Amino acid sequence: MERAEKTELVATLNQVFKSTGVIVVAHNKGLTANQVLDLRNKMAQAGATVKVAKNRLAKLALDGTDATGIKDLFVGPTMLAYADDPMAAPKVAAAFAKGNEKFVVLGGALGKTVLDANAVKALAELPSLDELRGKIVGLLQAPATRIAGVLAAPGGQIARVINAYATKDQAA
Repeated sequence: MERAEKTELVATLNQVFKSTGVIVVAHNKGLTANQVLDLRNKMAQAGATVKVAKNRLAKLALDGTDATGIKDLFVGPTMLAYADDPMAAPKVAAAFAKGNEKFVVLGGALGKTVLDANAVKALAELPSLDELRGKIVGLLQAPATRIAGVLAAPGGQIARVINAYATKDQAA
């Protein structure tokens, strides 16, 4: 890689680190090309991106960003996953690590917060924004359904009482 290309890569990664919501760093030693392609596809479907960069260049790119605390994670063969959605990259990375022992999540950053491997896994287990929205809508609709049921109950009781009186006279 030429010096100009390295400078451009560092500048691009620096912009990504400044603007992204979450960064996940993982070891990828021993992954086949098909496994890396599979990971890239899963990340893309979730709205995240996977990047392999030299550790030295990634550390340079971290300068001046909120995620400077993760410089120590860049040892050995590492891979970056990042996304604007704080849930996307950790979810896919944790799921991929469960099925692949050669892919090991080292940690990451969520804004200024440095995450260890357990924190990334905990973040991955949280419900997504769409799931939370669904739960809120369900909670908002539940009281309305209960109120309608309570209001309809007295009318139903009156109808049953009238029906009981009407059938009582016919039976006698």
